[in-house]
Amino acid sequence: MNADNVIVKVKDLKKHYNDGSVHALDGVSMDIFRGEVVVIIGPSGSGKSTFLRSLNLLEEPTDGEILVSGVNLMDKKTNINLHRQKMGMVFQHFNLFPHMTILKNMTLAPMKLLKKSREEAEKKALELLHMVGLADRAEDYPAQLSGGQKQRVAIVRALCMEPEIMLFDEPTSALDPEMVGEVLEVMKKLAHDGMTMVVVTHEMGFAREVGSRVVFMDGGQIIEEGTPDEIFNHPKSDRLQGFLAKVL
Repeated sequence: MNADNVIVKVKDLKKHYNDGSVHALDGVSMDIFRGEVVVIIGPSGSGKSTFLRSLNLLEEPTDGEILVSGVNLMDKKTNINLHRQKMGMVFQHFNLFPHMTILKNMTLAPMKLLKKSREEAEKKALELLHMVGLADRAEDYPAQLSGGQKQRVAIVRALCMEPEIMLFDEPTSALDPEMVGEVLEVMKKLAHDGMTMVVVTHEMGFAREVGSRVVFMDGGQIIEEGTPDEIFNHPKSDRLQGFLAKVL
């Protein structure tokens, strides 16, 4: 990978709780390259979500550096809200505004933050809804959609902001099993189209099929990382072998 293509550079990231007695992140360093799909796996409590949420400072790290397109997010002078616009975030729970139609949910931020006209924002929103098979639901309210449909809307709502990178925090873990596939299909399409993605997930099939790099975390540290083939077929560490024995 070319160093010029690094979009996110994380150096020695630490996150401590309870006066330093709990190390949620214990010196994590990682380069994320443009167009790469980094899938983070590991047991519950391993620091995966804390790491992901630190990338746009939803979690305030205790120490370390996070550089996004060369700008240090930990610098007090950095306009963090401006950088958050470049990072789409999709959570376990959809966080849609229940009192707004799907179209309104999707056009609110582009009009307010990117200063797009209503016409421009709606055109983009409808294109994206079409991409995920929900163009006919634009005037519906979130309560009228299934969990899988809401999560697809949450993904394309983030895309309306034209982000450079998409962060997914266990996007399928709150869904009924039969709805997981429809959300993963949208994520696969994004990956195929070259979107830079960092995905925390328990879906090992997705990690194996779509990840360009798989990172295994445990105890707030990166234990092992490599291609899906290296991680799933040739795990080196005992901890990764033990983890895969439980989940595969």
